[in-house]
Amino acid sequence: MTELHSLVERLERAVGRLEMVSHGPGMQSGCGDGLPKGVAEHVKAFDSLLSGPVAEYMKISREIGGDVQKHAEMVLAGLMTERSLLVTASQCQQPTANNFSSLLKPISDQIQVVQSFREKNRGSKLFNHLSTVSESIPALGWVAMAPKPGPYVKEMTDAAMFYSNRVLKEYKDVDKKHVDWVKAYLSIWTELQAYIKEYHTTGLTWSKTGPVPTDSEHGSRAAPSRGGPPPPPPGPPPPPAPAPTSSGSDDPASRSALFAQINQGEAITSGLKHVSDNMKTHKNPSLKNQGGPVRTGPKPFTAPKPACAAGTSQKLPAKKEPPVLELEGKKWRVENQENVSNLVISDTELKQVAYVYKCMNSTLRIKGKINSITLDNCKKLGLVFDDVVGIIEIINSRDVQVQVLGKVPTISINKTDGCHVYLSKNSLDCEIVSAKSSEMNVLVPTDSGDFNEFPIPEQFKTLWNGRKLITTVTEIAG
Repeated sequence: MTELHSLVERLERAVGRLEMVSHGPGMQSGCGDGLPKGVAEHVKAFDSLLSGPVAEYMKISREIGGDVQKHAEMVLAGLMTERSLLVTASQCQQPTANNFSSLLKPISDQIQVVQSFREKNRGSKLFNHLSTVSESIPALGWVAMAPKPGPYVKEMTDAAMFYSNRVLKEYKDVDKKHVDWVKAYLSIWTELQAYIKEYHTTGLTWSKTGPVPTDSEHGSRAAPSRGGPPPPPPGPPPPPAPAPTSSGSDDPASRSALFAQINQGEAITSGLKHVSDNMKTHKNPSLKNQGGPVRTGPKPFTAPKPACAAGTSQKLPAKKEPPVLELEGKKWRVENQENVSNLVISDTELKQVAYVYKCMNSTLRIKGKINSITLDNCKKLGLVFDDVVGIIEIINSRDVQVQVLGKVPTISINKTDGCHVYLSKNSLDCEIVSAKSSEMNVLVPTDSGDFNEFPIPEQFKTLWNGRKLITTVTEIAG
């Protein structure tokens, strides 16, 4: 406890130094003079993360020592660099894309430092520890992600699952300190996701009243370059202004012609046709009885619409998105595949994930081990895979069949109607979680090679026992 308290004090001193720098003469986070004093609420919340899970992670890393301790110091430097950016954002308005890239460069450089340390120490006995950190440290780049920085942090955390599980398996019954290290490290990103959800839901929050930081103001304060790659790209630009609602042309020539007509004054009526009394129905009642012969053109308010716009939403079929099967970074994208029975993904790695979206009447085979698989909005899809080290998620789908040939720890079924899961003998301990779904069946292999089918309950009975609610499965009547 004494060592943990000392570490917390050290973090608080570092935070204090950053605040002094950010409020020093002419150096208010690169935003100029005259900024309000004090620390923003979201910066204080980030400080709580530093003094909580980060401090615990640093404490255990020092107890383990060696490469883990050195790596942890680099991670702490990255987090402190990110805090400096949060202070800037709390006092400055959002900068231009080029200036924002300059602000992100110190964080990008530190991410590269952390990852390079792992690559230079592949022979380390603690390589799985280094890989756990290296695979997930890009999560610091959430400040450049919009509009979903939280899910980005989760994706980076999931990328570390393979190596963190290796640490847990290796030290589970050997040294509890390493197990605690994994829990402490992963809790940093879990707490960061909660922090982002509360303060930066759709992207880094900037001040609405402060000055705009410039490239020159931040150049002197940026962390020393370490030869890393360029910083993560900034978020997408704001959406374009809505199109004018008028149906006429809005080009300068059209506007000039319109103004010329308006400026005619009384002469604007000179081109109107004179209507005599015998053409007025209220002065010539006989015209009311003539009906059709008077009206030779189309009826009022039923003028034909342009051919390109008439009935577009009803007659023209929806535009089909092109089919996709490609590796994008660490994610296999399988999208918009229809009536394809031989889709195969074979060149897989443990850190990769697969995302299958809007595929119909098709079959997909995934060979080798992969981190996780997600089926989203699929219909009549058959999926066969070898091993998944994380989770397979089935959401918003209908009539899908999933078969595991190796092992999978967790299968999640959500908002899906019609799902058949074929388990292997090695995956019988799989955990299946379902919600808002129907017609779900699990098929368990027998010694003869056949399968026994078991339905997943869809109906439950809940009773109050005086202290809490008790829920039990009930048989569906009928």
